[in-house]
Amino acid sequence: MSHCDNNWNVKIYIVTWNVSTKFPENISLNKLLGLENRPEQDSHLPDFFVIGLQEVNAQPQNTLYNLFKDDLWTQKFKEVLKERDYVVIKTEQMQGLLLSVFARRKHLLHLRQVETEYTRTGLGGIWGNKGAVSIRMNVYGSSICLVNAHLAAHDHMLEERINDYERIVQEQKFHVKAKETIFDHDYVFWFGDLNFRLTGEATTSADEIRAMVARDELKQLIEKDQLLLVRREGRAFAQLQERLPQFPPTFKFEHGSNEYDMKRRPAWTDRILYAVNENNYRNVRLTAEQTSYKSHPSYSISDHKPVTSEFTLKVYEDTTERTVSFKPIELWLVGEPNTIEYVIPNGFEEGNADWIGIYRENFTSLSEYLAYEYTETYKDKQHQLNEQQLQHMQNTRTVQLTFSENVSLPLGTRYQLLYFQSTGTRGVTGLVGISPAFAVEKRCPSPSFDEID
Repeated sequence: MSHCDNNWNVKIYIVTWNVSTKFPENISLNKLLGLENRPEQDSHLPDFFVIGLQEVNAQPQNTLYNLFKDDLWTQKFKEVLKERDYVVIKTEQMQGLLLSVFARRKHLLHLRQVETEYTRTGLGGIWGNKGAVSIRMNVYGSSICLVNAHLAAHDHMLEERINDYERIVQEQKFHVKAKETIFDHDYVFWFGDLNFRLTGEATTSADEIRAMVARDELKQLIEKDQLLLVRREGRAFAQLQERLPQFPPTFKFEHGSNEYDMKRRPAWTDRILYAVNENNYRNVRLTAEQTSYKSHPSYSISDHKPVTSEFTLKVYEDTTERTVSFKPIELWLVGEPNTIEYVIPNGFEEGNADWIGIYRENFTSLSEYLAYEYTETYKDKQHQLNEQQLQHMQNTRTVQLTFSENVSLPLGTRYQLLYFQSTGTRGVTGLVGISPAFAVEKRCPSPSFDEID
């Protein structure tokens, strides 16, 4: 990360793939993620991986399984990325739509106000097979909104796709001040199986499209792209920009091959678009540089090819960002209450549902807490405080919190405490403190009366 005038460059790598209900058996995701076979060979790693999948197998028996365990795709991505020290920040799923954000561990304390949203558009919004899921967050003070969408299918359904887009833009509402809608954010990335086809059904058959692709006449072909046309006409996606695909149409292939399935006219259904609100701040110009945009034809389990894009964003430090620090924990005794101490900095605003979770050291997901307690101040808030107490709450202060003796942590591994600033419900969460690692022990039993000579 280069650092000058409190601005950084952050690299973000986005994947969109309609996996057509297939499971990730016997495939390696390294190439898709731009990774080498072994972590020590990787030369440049992005700061974030954003994975947007469509048509993930969400059958009822799997949904039950998902309650207890990540779905198979998330697990597979996690296996590859945890070896490279990435942590799952958030995953949001709506039936077949799945969106996950992975961050390098060193950024964890600078990701604030993480929130998810979803919109169903299938069958007038009753059915979740089409629509969008999104995750918004602040990264070093800049706001980013990530939208993974699956819009209405088929050549003739263009109006429905436009309606889906409008509905998602109108209905997605976040609980972050001044960032309530998708396009209020500094950076917006909108990707997915957007299902836009090629115009001219009457004049251009599937065979002709395939022949144009074979002759590498992609420039002429993309001029027929519905998404390009509706953006030019300002009917949908007009606030977003896209570097035009220079790869062949990514849909529809025979499963297990690189041959187009001629029952459909090939099309660029899978896309990644972006928007930058360059002038959201005085004296600062935001920029996003797109450094790659490509498809990955070697992946053939689905009838779609995955598409990836890399961006370098300029983000600015939020000078008001505060971090909670933990006093080192000398000893954590199993089966007894344990009291921890942490320091709340001056000017830190506690949420109404702040909590501290216990995690294994080198945790790979923020959802992997083993136990948690709400903070003491959260409990205090239930009694109205007087002016003086409120004043005191604004200053730097040390707070104690006791975890009950029922917290059972396996011995032989080390743990960390994480402080989350949270507004509860489906609310907004940010990680604002990480403790040093500590070990747990059992107290040696005191000798019983019989053992004393």
